[in-house]
Amino acid sequence: MARTLPPVQAIRAEIDALFTEGRDLVEVIEDVARLGARLIIQTAVEAEVDAFLGRARYQRATTAIASDSGDERPLVRPGHRNGHCPTTVKTTSGPITIARPKLRGTTDKFTSRLFGTGVTRTHALETLVIASFVRGLSVRDVEGALADALGPEAALSKSTVSTICQAIVAEYDTWCRRDLTGVELDYLFLDASHFKMHDGQRAEPILAAWGITTAGKPVFVGLAAAAAESTDAWHDFLTDLIARGLKPPLLIISDGAPGLISAAEQVFAPSLRQRCLVHRARNVLAKVSAGDQAEVKAAYWQIFDLSELGDDVKPGQHLVDWVQRRIDAFAETWGGRYPAAVKCLLTDRQSLTPYLRFPLEHHKRVRHSNFIERTFGETRRRVKVIGRFPGETSCVSLVWAVLDRASRGWRGFTMTSKGLRTLHDLRRALLHPPTQLHPTDDPALAPATEAA
Repeated sequence: MARTLPPVQAIRAEIDALFTEGRDLVEVIEDVARLGARLIIQTAVEAEVDAFLGRARYQRATTAIASDSGDERPLVRPGHRNGHCPTTVKTTSGPITIARPKLRGTTDKFTSRLFGTGVTRTHALETLVIASFVRGLSVRDVEGALADALGPEAALSKSTVSTICQAIVAEYDTWCRRDLTGVELDYLFLDASHFKMHDGQRAEPILAAWGITTAGKPVFVGLAAAAAESTDAWHDFLTDLIARGLKPPLLIISDGAPGLISAAEQVFAPSLRQRCLVHRARNVLAKVSAGDQAEVKAAYWQIFDLSELGDDVKPGQHLVDWVQRRIDAFAETWGGRYPAAVKCLLTDRQSLTPYLRFPLEHHKRVRHSNFIERTFGETRRRVKVIGRFPGETSCVSLVWAVLDRASRGWRGFTMTSKGLRTLHDLRRALLHPPTQLHPTDDPALAPATEAA
């Protein structure tokens, strides 16, 4: 009868098996991270038991080991391992199950210094997994983070990390070159997040584009590193999407970054532009004293509250005009006390209301760009433990891997018959306007000839 593999070896075997199953790479990456967390925690607990008993697994109890002071006095305790029991650990990636060692015949009670008597939650060891994973993307220091903390046996093998690295980079390169001709968007969201990726340099942006198709389905469109959020950087990024077949969307949603706005208006001239209301609220409130911020914030969001119009409200230019009048009322109320805040609100005010021309059921999701910010925030949280990426390739590859995986769970938009008609009318008016006759082609429109 074959002997059961020790838990650490069993987990290593599970990791090795992942790359022989022919599964989707993104799913494999997630499973490697999950199994890596199990491997780290399992190895750490087994090491604690070794230290507690004074001997490694399968060593006899008579073996003496050296103390920290260098003395050769025995540190061996009576007792022995007596199997394992499953224990669930809650991590930020979800619950995982480890095999917790059971001991018999000991004079002292074993308590894990890592988890205490009842394991329920851990974040510290998970960050080590992420740190090792990120380092491995550039095949640098593949065992460093884990070996420093838990010894060389805790780290993923170099071949496993190298396999992950090469697969991610290859998948990302293919994704960046894919044809976008079949992607037709109603809404395009643009944003950037900053990461440290070059030694001695400030954090630099990763530019991202995602959208909602004409069928209401979410799609992750583009991702690229840039030196700055300049007009040139955004222009190159968006032009590449166009060159690969992406058609202009109906509405572009973004924050107020000048370079982004300028590039979007140049590349997608027919599209409407919506400025993120959440970002604008932050800008306004930053110029209001703490004592009045709650009242001003409520007044700001009241501008865009359509509830008092009743259930028969319809999207269109009349809504845009109505909200613009409310912006004027806000300015009149607060302009005397906070002129800087009101000036901030009135700057580019027309970009705050284009969403009102779109289906009502989409308003709360297309009037801000916080959708991608939450995912970017999760990415930053996962990698902040390392402080800086080892390079641009590792940075953009990991950000892509996280966002691509997250995009599988993004919610689409509800498409009603009324909403579809509204979008169709907007598409015809913005992207496919009727051809105007040239004045010379229509005698009735030709200018009168001056008398000689």
